[in-house]
Amino acid sequence: MTGTLLFLGLGMQEVLFIALIVLLFFGGKKIPELMKGLGKGVKSFKEG
Repeated sequence: MTGTLLFLGLGMQEVLFIALIVLLFFGGKKIPELMKGLGKGVKSFKEG
């Protein structure tokens, strides 16, 4: 594992680029709400 993430084979640069795009698209105040919703979705998926 030299600099790549196991999730979809993305490297650190790609992850940072995607995070920057999301930040620009949604703005700083919406990010915590999105992550909270994502966490709830993952939790319900694990329970199911």
